[in-house]
Amino acid sequence: MAVLLLDTCALIWLVQGERLAPAAVQALRDARDRKVDVFLFSPITAWEVGLLVERGRLKILISPHDWFARAIATVGVRLADMSPALLIESSCLPGHPPSDPGDRIIAATAREIGATLITRDRLLLEYGAQGHLSVLRC
Repeated sequence: MAVLLLDTCALIWLVQGERLAPAAVQALRDARDRKVDVFLFSPITAWEVGLLVERGRLKILISPHDWFARAIATVGVRLADMSPALLIESSCLPGHPPSDPGDRIIAATAREIGATLITRDRLLLEYGAQGHLSVLRC
C-alpha cells in the first residue's frame, strides 16, 4: 500500500483516540514506519468538520479552525491538492459512485493520487467493492 487518504471520519476518530479497525491501524503504522505519505484532502474535510460542529454532531472545545489545524499537525498528514480538474472528475466518476458531493470528491482524490481510502462510510466502501476505488475499512 503506497499512499493512504484519510476520510473525514477516519481523521476524527484518529484524533479523538477512537478505536480503528486493526487493518487500518496496521496500514497507518506501516505508512509511518516506511515514511509513506498519508494524505488528507483539506478543503472538503475542513468543510465537513465545520458542518459536523454546526449541526452538533461533533463536539469540540475549540473552534473548528483551530481543531482542524491541530488535527493536521497531530496526525502528521499532508494535504492533497483539490484542483478544478479534480472537482470536474468527481462529477463524472465511473460506475455507481455515492451521490454526496463530499464523498465524490473524496473518491476522485483517492483515484487521482492512487491512494487507498481509509473510511467507514458504507457508500464509499460499496464503491470500492465495485472496483473503482481502493478502500480500507477503519
